[in-house]
Amino acid sequence: MKNAVFVYSPEQLEYKFTDSHPFNQKRLILTMDLLKKINALMDDDIIPARMATEDEIALAHDRKYIEIVKQAGKGLLTLSETVNYGIGTEDTPIFTNMHEASSLLVGGTLQAVDHVMQGKSKHALNLGGGLHHGFHGRASGFCIYNDSSVAIHYLLKKYNVRVLYVDTDAHHGDGVQWAFYENPNVCTLSIHETGRYLFPGTGSVTERGSGKGFGTTFNFPMDAFTEDESFLLIYEQAMREVFEYFKPDVVFTQNGADAHYLDPLTHLYGTMKIYREIPKLAHKLAHEYCDGRWIAVGGGGYDIWRVVPRAWSYIWTEMNNFPAPSGPLPKSWLDQWQKETPIPLFPNWEDPNPLYTAVPRKTEIEERNAKMLMKALQMIRREQSI
Repeated sequence: MKNAVFVYSPEQLEYKFTDSHPFNQKRLILTMDLLKKINALMDDDIIPARMATEDEIALAHDRKYIEIVKQAGKGLLTLSETVNYGIGTEDTPIFTNMHEASSLLVGGTLQAVDHVMQGKSKHALNLGGGLHHGFHGRASGFCIYNDSSVAIHYLLKKYNVRVLYVDTDAHHGDGVQWAFYENPNVCTLSIHETGRYLFPGTGSVTERGSGKGFGTTFNFPMDAFTEDESFLLIYEQAMREVFEYFKPDVVFTQNGADAHYLDPLTHLYGTMKIYREIPKLAHKLAHEYCDGRWIAVGGGGYDIWRVVPRAWSYIWTEMNNFPAPSGPLPKSWLDQWQKETPIPLFPNWEDPNPLYTAVPRKTEIEERNAKMLMKALQMIRREQSI
């Protein structure tokens, strides 16, 4: 059995709204090339994405919505016919063959699921996935089909397992949360910037699930300008306590790389330190609780040159038990890609120090986050004390 498989097909790059849109799948190429240049990714590690079938997509999406996506991608609908479905908006513009491109991202995540659940590999990574804002009948936040929701429904139906979904994107994982809000066999854990300032505006600690699913939704909304220490304290406490409480059969992680200080769409002050640590703990707990079963997808990340390739590389190196890369980035990678961006690339795996000026409200932010953490975990701790 392989440690991990890396899901990728060149056609995944066809999920593209416009040349100027912040969601840019070129980050897949940048990450793969970086991993290859450090000899961490070999050709026989890569498996192709497949197209998800309409029946598979319909596990999480309304069939009428799927038909709207298909027709919109063929230019058969007007904006007035699509906008109520979240398509043709500024965030999620219409593009040619959008159904086919979206289906490939979903199918890539299903490939990852099957490889892990059929014992072909302990872990699987589909960086083209992680579109966590898509809803049952509506696109949202750059996301047409929600590959994570489809994949979790697929896990429940085909493999009958308890799934822990962990989302460390700076934006709340709303589409996945609401899809399983009443399902006791799926636990969603989202660590994100508070919705007071950031899309989608949800993800309060008071959102805990409902009906039979009450107590299986956990949200950890951090204050804007949260730095590494506070982020990692929340992450470690949340992960350890929720894993022990829920005891999943498989862990599914969404790895948005937009909590970094340089991300243009968010207000968190993370550095590359958090992206080294996030996969380490997910990997450790997957082995402790899930016999190693760990499926990971990408997500947000809008500084595609300086942040995303380094951050996502740490997931793959961790999956394969390689030492976390450090020191200089490969000169060949820097030389190749510096030609395409006016932004000076960072020369090292680590960020420059200091990366930003000191945050004047650091202590206040950390105290507010600590109170939030206590409130978010109080239900678990109350049950443990009985």
